[in-house]
Amino acid sequence: MKLAFISDIHGNAIALESVLKDLKKRNVDQIFVLGDICYRGPEPKRALELVQSLNTEVIKGNADEWVVRGVEEGEVPNQALEMMNKERDWTLSQLNEENINYLQNLPQELNLEYGRIKIHAFHATPASLFDVVLPFEEDTVIEDKLMVNSDADIYVYGHIHKPYIRYINGKCVINTGSIGLPFDGLTQSSYLLLNIDEETVQSSIIRVFYDVGSAIAKFNQLDYPNKETMVSILENAKI
Repeated sequence: MKLAFISDIHGNAIALESVLKDLKKRNVDQIFVLGDICYRGPEPKRALELVQSLNTEVIKGNADEWVVRGVEEGEVPNQALEMMNKERDWTLSQLNEENINYLQNLPQELNLEYGRIKIHAFHATPASLFDVVLPFEEDTVIEDKLMVNSDADIYVYGHIHKPYIRYINGKCVINTGSIGLPFDGLTQSSYLLLNIDEETVQSSIIRVFYDVGSAIAKFNQLDYPNKETMVSILENAKI
């Protein structure tokens, strides 16, 4: 059984299309989407429609919550709050009521079971859409914030845009990285591929080249607020 976990698309439909082509080539059996579908990208509606076309399980990310109700004080640095709400308002203007209702009603976690393997998947942490748990945290921090479901064997999340695989006390913690806005210096989409059979479990971070220039061109054609910042992030894969 080949399972793919994708996250943090951020309105980058061009990157998402490249990843979906890669998934098809690899004959993936099931795709799961871990949130942040529309916000901070040039094609929020098309990205959402591509996700919906998968007819799969999708959970909510913090950026999906922001599209629904705006960015609130304390959730981002104070100096960024006004601009990020302008970006949210632009994103909202590209969507219809049905799109907003879809984002609002997304669940916040997945509990999956394949044979002997149990997987707990969420966007940031099981308790929050906003908490940041980075790759270099102490084992105890990872355990306290991410590994709260003691029955799970594998814990999968997105949110930080920096993919990694880590083993703690015989269990596996994995970050998918980002489809549309990688932050690790590689201008390539990333996702998690799990290959599970009766005897083995293989976990891999897959990197996919996409046409970054075309995504930037999309931004440059729009009246998107904070365009220069977003173009820089796409060009450098860093914030």
